[in-house]
Amino acid sequence: MDTLTKHQKKDVRLIGKFVEIYCAGRHGSLERSPFTLPGSLGQRNLCRECAAFMAYAVSKRIKCPLEAEKPSCKHCRIHCYAAEQREKVREIMGYSGRRLMMRGRLDYVWHYFF
Repeated sequence: MDTLTKHQKKDVRLIGKFVEIYCAGRHGSLERSPFTLPGSLGQRNLCRECAAFMAYAVSKRIKCPLEAEKPSCKHCRIHCYAAEQREKVREIMGYSGRRLMMRGRLDYVWHYFF
């Protein structure tokens, strides 16, 4: 895989954190295994369903054609995700974003609302 840009690394780390929180909360009873993030960004413990989604999300982020002026995905004029995956990412972001804010991670408020 090619070297990731600073923005790609930030986005991959962020979606990884959100998916891991969602997976632990919604799929806590399922067996989880380490999912290795690209670019030496570490691992996340995910069930198979969440690992498949994470692989999809990472591949879409890395292939984003708007790298230079990339807005947040919800404000993007190009929708890379399939409709089903777009609904899934909304569910994941909503679930995980609220939990991060309740834990005091107010730095995610900006991303959550904008």
